[in-house]
Amino acid sequence: MTANSTKSRPPRKRLMLAATGIFILIAVLYGIWWMLFASHYESTDDAYVHGNLVSVSAQIPGTVISIGADDTQRVAQGAHLVTLDGSDTQLALRQAEAALAQTVRHTQTLFVQNDALAADVAVGQANVEQAETLLHKARNDLQRRNALRGSGGVSGEELLHAQVAVKSAEAGLAQARAGLAASKAKLATNQALTRGSTVASHPDVLQAADQLRQAWLAQARTRVLAPVAGMVAQRSVQLGQRIQAGTPLMTLVPLDSLWVEANFKENQLHDMQPGQKVTLVSDLYGDDVTYHGTVVGVSAGSGSAFALLPAQNASGNWIKVIQRVPVRIRLDAKELQDHPLRVGLSMTVTVDLSSAPEQAPASGEAPASGPALSTPIYDHDPAEVDALIQRIIQENQTS
Repeated sequence: MTANSTKSRPPRKRLMLAATGIFILIAVLYGIWWMLFASHYESTDDAYVHGNLVSVSAQIPGTVISIGADDTQRVAQGAHLVTLDGSDTQLALRQAEAALAQTVRHTQTLFVQNDALAADVAVGQANVEQAETLLHKARNDLQRRNALRGSGGVSGEELLHAQVAVKSAEAGLAQARAGLAASKAKLATNQALTRGSTVASHPDVLQAADQLRQAWLAQARTRVLAPVAGMVAQRSVQLGQRIQAGTPLMTLVPLDSLWVEANFKENQLHDMQPGQKVTLVSDLYGDDVTYHGTVVGVSAGSGSAFALLPAQNASGNWIKVIQRVPVRIRLDAKELQDHPLRVGLSMTVTVDLSSAPEQAPASGEAPASGPALSTPIYDHDPAEVDALIQRIIQENQTS
């Protein structure tokens, strides 16, 4: 027993040394692999697909009479989504048309009155001149009679009549001057209402035209159109529903402009910069499909900092928790088109820290993260309503 045990020790020792050497070799190889490869990458599986959730709402109140799209349906930009009852808006449009026509006629009356009041001023001026002539004649008559008064060549009654004639002429002149002043005041007032404008450019006409544009715009807004192309989700509107302006009707998700938000630990962010290359794998397709993206930027704060109820670490018992910070990653549009994703899907993200980041923007400039978001759906062409306004103005003006 003792001899056999003694003979078995060297092989066991050699086996232990070999195992130790293997572990050391594995550690060295792992260290080399980590220094040359793994240290240049940061990965996380706490990443999810995000996208713009475009809320569609009505701009005017009304009753829903038609719904043109439903959940999971793809729609193009400008597609019909919801139609509201246009009875009230059509009535308001006709009332605005009538109000504009009435305003044009009333305004033209002001311009016509300018000529009539100018003629009244001319007549008043002639009346004043005539009254001045009569007064001058009456005073001369009185003066002649006063000269003959001492010689007895004129009777007292004639002298009295001459004095009455002077007073009557003075009263007539005062009345003529008052009439002239009243005519001039009316002309000045009327000219103030029309000065520097024509019938078409008069403020009252412009205001009535804007009210007509507003009524026309309300009529156009009875059709709710898709502001962007995307997939319909969260449709809540129902037929016959009475909605108010701003009531959410449904949500559109543009699936061709998705991005990923990867929540990295704070100790993984030291070397992470915008422009670095990223590889992503979705749980939807598995390892068979690999997406390629670019780091757009690192969020301004951790997720807990923007929580509805932020953590109050200054009170109570405190336990250190490593925070995670969202990193936004732009996906390749062609890969996204070939293998569509959905908002909220899980992703596994690996960032290549050794890849060259984008050139830093100049001072005061923001890094470009994608195309500017805009929609032309609400840019209604005013040519139609402008033509309607011009027609009403022309039809209600006399030549």
